[in-house]
Amino acid sequence: MPRPKTAAVMLGGTADETEAAFYDALQSGDIERLMACWSDDDEIVCVHPGGPRIVGPHAIRSTFEAIFANGSIRAWPEQVRRVDTMSSVVHSVLERIEVMTPTGRAEAMVLATNVYHKTAQGWRMVMHHASPGNQNEVQEINEQPQVLH
Repeated sequence: MPRPKTAAVMLGGTADETEAAFYDALQSGDIERLMACWSDDDEIVCVHPGGPRIVGPHAIRSTFEAIFANGSIRAWPEQVRRVDTMSSVVHSVLERIEVMTPTGRAEAMVLATNVYHKTAQGWRMVMHHASPGNQNEVQEINEQPQVLH
């Protein structure tokens, strides 16, 4: 299914703006805006926490439609680490997810890698790989010493 031109135009000019649009679309449950963040390439990949590798825009769209059938996803990226090049950007993020449990609202942590490529239409997501996390991952292992000299 071709992407509506109006959705593609809404995206900004940076990978950060595309990422912001992606998480905004998750929170609002807007499949058109969410898919406008993705490249049209047949080899794009999405892995949901604990799930299989999903390849291609139609398969990715189908999984998000199924997820949105249960409501939007209240997810916020935190602690973003960036690796930028001229034509690709990789974001390693800690996602804070709000979930409903039998005892009420709770938060879950997800570790995600979002990869963006610069295309003729602007920066588009080509991979979203998410893994279950936990509160311990709020801390990170870093090679730089945490002590001032």
